[in-house]
Amino acid sequence: MREKDYSLLTRVFTRKILNELTNTTVKISSTFDEARKKFIHSDNNIESIASAFEKLYSILHQNYRNEYYYKNTLLNKLLLGVHSINTTTALTELPIGDAKADFVLINGKAVVYEIKTELDNFERLDNQIKNYYKAFDHVTILTSESHVEKVSKIYKDSSVGVSLLTRRGTISPICPPIKSNDSIELGIMFDILRKGEYEDIIFNYYGYLPKVSQFEYYNTCKALFLNIEQDRAYNYFIKKLKQRNKVSNPIFFDLPKSLKSLAYFSNLTDNQFTRLKRNIF
Repeated sequence: MREKDYSLLTRVFTRKILNELTNTTVKISSTFDEARKKFIHSDNNIESIASAFEKLYSILHQNYRNEYYYKNTLLNKLLLGVHSINTTTALTELPIGDAKADFVLINGKAVVYEIKTELDNFERLDNQIKNYYKAFDHVTILTSESHVEKVSKIYKDSSVGVSLLTRRGTISPICPPIKSNDSIELGIMFDILRKGEYEDIIFNYYGYLPKVSQFEYYNTCKALFLNIEQDRAYNYFIKKLKQRNKVSNPIFFDLPKSLKSLAYFSNLTDNQFTRLKRNIF
């Protein structure tokens, strides 16, 4: 098949499709149905939706390892395989300066994973890495066998880590990331925080919240945050991010591996989890 045929699979593993599967009455997406018929020659009556997702995901693994495949592998292998959703948090598409982090894993420390698949180029890589170090002190590039030698050469004398996503779908560290906080900017960290998060930090540190007009409130809070010593501010920042994306519904663990990343990052309610399980199995 041609690459554009495989690109259809990119539109299958999306929140839009997942949200359709959490509805009270499920109507099979035309995108999903087209992919199922094209790649596994199946109609709606032969197998479960979950089984079809697994088969389509297997085709991604074999022929078109896109960004979703990399993110889902990180989540399955590291968050669920090495750590635990009770002690570790993953974030995706986190805005940092003028970049977005593909995947952030927060346990005892926080590591930003920049994904470079075999389908990607390196045009923006340096700028992305520089932005990540403005808010985090560990950065790793996860890449393919076709890119790993080039990436390792570019960053061999830096603090940037490099990991390889092997053809077998395992993550193999080439060199670990080294802690580097020389480029941390408290202003960039503050901009990542939500209102309730930075309010908690300010109250925890100062013992009060500013009593100013609504117009002045954001800038006043930011100024207070910028006056916190860097190491302490960073620890507060990481603790707040770690409290995001808490998934406690047991149905999450029943879902096929192909859908774990979608379900984890979609903030599904308990009712949505229940409907999802009913509709795909």
